[in-house]
Amino acid sequence: METTANKNSVKSERLMSLDVLRGFDMFWIIGGGALVVSLSKLNALSFLEPVAIQMRHVDFEGFRFWDLIFPLFMFISGVTIPFAILSKVEKGISKKSLQFRIVKRALILVILGLLYNGTLQKGFADMRFASVLGQIGLAYFIGATIVLQAKSVKVHALWLLVILAFISVLQLFVPVPGYGAGWFDPVKGMNAYVDQMLLPGRLSVGTYDRLGVLCIISASVLVLMGYFAGRLLRQPNITPNRKALYLLGTGVLFILFALVLAPVYPVVKSFWTTTFNFLTAGISLVLLAVFYYVIDVRKLRGRVFSHVLFFFKVIGLNSITIYMAARILPFREISGFFTGWLVEPAGTWIMIAGAITLEWLLLYYLYQQKIFLKV
Repeated sequence: METTANKNSVKSERLMSLDVLRGFDMFWIIGGGALVVSLSKLNALSFLEPVAIQMRHVDFEGFRFWDLIFPLFMFISGVTIPFAILSKVEKGISKKSLQFRIVKRALILVILGLLYNGTLQKGFADMRFASVLGQIGLAYFIGATIVLQAKSVKVHALWLLVILAFISVLQLFVPVPGYGAGWFDPVKGMNAYVDQMLLPGRLSVGTYDRLGVLCIISASVLVLMGYFAGRLLRQPNITPNRKALYLLGTGVLFILFALVLAPVYPVVKSFWTTTFNFLTAGISLVLLAVFYYVIDVRKLRGRVFSHVLFFFKVIGLNSITIYMAARILPFREISGFFTGWLVEPAGTWIMIAGAITLEWLLLYYLYQQKIFLKV
């Protein structure tokens, strides 16, 4: 049982920027993206169309803002590892107990992912095992287990490089039976071959799953990259300004590295290529640097800005809750019950905005009651 002093110590380590960044990320999933797309269809706001395009996934190869949402969430989950796991090791909590929590978290997320996929609604005959939540849970399990069980930071880094090399070699150099090596193709690619061999149930794209076996393994790299960022943020002997600068500089280098490699090793989210890892980790590092510097270092708090931060913070503190709630509860239909008469003259954006408002009010109620449902 934690003492009051320990609780205060944990609380003092919590970074507001992480909660806000997580909330900013989740906002787009629960309606922010759809809101921008809807607004862009209004004649007066047609200039938003280039932004609206960024709210859709690329068909296969390439990158848009929407392709960052999921990796950013995984990166943030890695950033929390030094605060959520290593801090407990320092307090004397056994690794066996912490490993059990990691396994439990992974299993719960896999089960929630199956529910999100509609397994109970559609039945088990056409079940899709792969899911966003399942990938988060399993990739976090790999990354967190490495951090917990490996003996040193050098070994953590070695594991990261090994996983990167494993995925790169498989995708670039190991031949797929009947097709050969180096294909980034929904049929001929290594991801498709592995998913058809190892992943049971329905695949999201027929020949492969966008959240398949190699994607899960590769995504653990993002968790580990996030872990190293979180480890930096916990260092007491480095000034906050330098921490922000290191995050920013590393992020820019990662982005440039991915862009240089992209012509020969394409950025493909559906296959979670190594270049996709570096590009999304780089952007995530830049965002973390900006949020950390503005919120936790400079502590900028104007009246309007404080409200914006609070808006995202409330979402970030119950991110998995609202992700599941948005799938199960008919927020848009409820919004339409009250705003439907305005849709024709104003546009569908008003119903989407109403749904976001209802979602946020639910989260605000949980916040007020100090209910934070964490997995």
